[in-house]
Amino acid sequence: MNYVDCILPLGLEGLFTYSVPEGLEPRVKPFTRLLVPLGKSKRYTALAVRIHDEKPEGVEVKAIIDVLDDMPVLLPSQYELWRWMAEYYICPIGDVYRAAMPAGLKQEDGYSAKTETWVRLAEKYRGETELSVARAIIKRAVKQLQVLDAFVSLSGTDGTVTREELMNVTHATSAVVKALVDRGILEAYEVPVGRLNTTGEAHHENIKPLSEAQTKAYEEVEEAGTVPVLLQGVTGSGKTEIYIHLIKKAIDEGKQVLYILPEIALTVQIMQRLHRVFGDEMGIYHSKYSDAERVEIWQKQLSDTPFRLILGARSAVLLPFTDLGLIIVDEEHDPSFKQQDPAPRYHARSVAMMLARHHGAKVVLGTATPSMESFHNALSGKYRLVQLTERYSGLQLPKIEIVNTADMQRRKVMYGPFSPPLVRAIKSAVDAGQQVILFLNRRGFAPIVECRECGWVPKCENCDVSLTMHKTTGQLTCHYCGYTYTVPQKCPSCFCTDIRDHGFGTEKVEEKLLELFPEVKVARMDLDTTRTKNAHARIIADFTAGKTNVLIGTQMVSKGLDFGNVSVVGILNADSILNNPDFRAYERGFQMLSQVAGRAGRKGRQGYVILQTKQPDVPVIGQVVRNDYRAFYKMQLEERQMFRYPPFNRVIYVYLRHSKDPVVETAGIEMGGRMRQMFGTRVLGPDRPAVARVKSMNIRKIVLKLEPGIDLPRVRLCLRKIMAEMLRDKRYASLQIYYDVDPQ
Repeated sequence: MNYVDCILPLGLEGLFTYSVPEGLEPRVKPFTRLLVPLGKSKRYTALAVRIHDEKPEGVEVKAIIDVLDDMPVLLPSQYELWRWMAEYYICPIGDVYRAAMPAGLKQEDGYSAKTETWVRLAEKYRGETELSVARAIIKRAVKQLQVLDAFVSLSGTDGTVTREELMNVTHATSAVVKALVDRGILEAYEVPVGRLNTTGEAHHENIKPLSEAQTKAYEEVEEAGTVPVLLQGVTGSGKTEIYIHLIKKAIDEGKQVLYILPEIALTVQIMQRLHRVFGDEMGIYHSKYSDAERVEIWQKQLSDTPFRLILGARSAVLLPFTDLGLIIVDEEHDPSFKQQDPAPRYHARSVAMMLARHHGAKVVLGTATPSMESFHNALSGKYRLVQLTERYSGLQLPKIEIVNTADMQRRKVMYGPFSPPLVRAIKSAVDAGQQVILFLNRRGFAPIVECRECGWVPKCENCDVSLTMHKTTGQLTCHYCGYTYTVPQKCPSCFCTDIRDHGFGTEKVEEKLLELFPEVKVARMDLDTTRTKNAHARIIADFTAGKTNVLIGTQMVSKGLDFGNVSVVGILNADSILNNPDFRAYERGFQMLSQVAGRAGRKGRQGYVILQTKQPDVPVIGQVVRNDYRAFYKMQLEERQMFRYPPFNRVIYVYLRHSKDPVVETAGIEMGGRMRQMFGTRVLGPDRPAVARVKSMNIRKIVLKLEPGIDLPRVRLCLRKIMAEMLRDKRYASLQIYYDVDPQ
């Protein structure tokens, strides 16, 4: 009898072995999907990995129920990448399977091909004489007769036409067509159609010539061969045009290209730019696409005619590629490339590096503000550093003015979140027919609501956070778990009616702006306004077309968007970015502030940036104003080395979660002790994180810092062993433990 080792889409360690019934043996192949039982009644879609004749000892072996594929749905190179991810990020391979494979390829979620309804004449009415009989039958049904005549006009007596086209031509309803089908005159049938937009021929002639600086950078990238390249170019220097030339070269050589971006919003503009050149050679893959669309892209990549170019967000790195020649990681510094929850908590940049190694592909990491790790790798020779120091066509970088809002508030000249210089700049830009971007990395109306009498502040029932006020919905909302609470008319504690909101979110900024400039057309781009599939595209298209004057947004507006008519950028509160309790706070602050400032003055004129802060003397603010990345990097490098943080040490966060705080407290102390026995002073904690309860789960955090040269595979083995020992203890039966490797 044959047996098959499978991966299940569950967070369980190891492979699961099933027997193969005799009738199914010829159909079971590596990397095909199998329907298998688990427990008394559950069924899962497993992925076959290894077929053998070795019966497991001492366990009951269940038989597979069915084979779901004739051909593999996974490439051997993908499986090797999955194994590496499970090992490196210390998680079960089932978690990788669950994250990588579209849900529609897992039977419990289902997938059905999209179909289109076509109609044809029933066989007995094909022919002029027979058709006359049909017309006589429906001579009193005028609308049906019109539809039949239109059908014959469109397709003849032996042709076919889509139901939709027939209805459009005749302005008939589906009920009229159905009546003809019910009478047996027409026949309706379904034809599978793809959900993917594969229209548009490639027009490589649309590629623009490179400038002298771009040509030099392009040649340096090519000279690097398969050594990873860090392409550091100031905002507006034309990195995308270099990417396009690199993509064309790879496609001309018969290779595939993967181009990943950190935000779905970015794919809208880049997609339009790339589509003009590469047409239907390009496919798009990200989480706003329906699951059925993602299934079809996955299947196309396994076909004989895969997309030559895939543009997508983080998850696109997990697609099948048969002959990958180039990977572009644009805005490589961005923390959105790191998957946070659920596992695997992978970094797409690191996975891209490993994927490139499997294929012998070139990797280009592009950014104006490199991550500390990437820049360190470039300076140490691990990567090739290629730089573009000037904007395309000699345009100047924006002028940045610092506004001390603490001083402005003391003098009581602020209008809500707006300083007088910013108000003047907005008015000047709008009067001149130019556009403005306002950046505030906080959505909602107000972050805090408080009773003026007793100090009551509404808190989330499930998390250790206050609720954010959302005025458009009339709700107080938790941004961690989604818990909502209707904004009260009076305090539930003292019944006072004087309840006030404090602080600003993007909603309130929009309201205050319209009070100042009622005639201005404003758009807001944050998580609340971009939940639907095409929301990003609509907001960006309207702003690009000049239908809106001012775009207010969170970090979405800071990432690589290219608007030619933006002359003013307002950074409303730089301090909210810099004051986070995290070792990367200044790095994130420099990157975000520099990136959002770079949205100004990208075409034809120098832009103007108002940077509002209560801490104008903080060094990183001056470094942003001077665009002095080297000074910032040097300052941060000294701190990182002193406190043993990346790029000098690897960091692993260990999280423990439990519904009862005393249990997680005890477990944290015990696990910290076990880790110290193996790793000594490399272990810090356990501590309560800044938000110590999320979704009714109490949290403890342990930090492990690992110096260069340490045996990482052995470290991971020890951590798995410690976790297994902890979870064998009955006290911790429902304890959750997970690792975050290379946290962002």
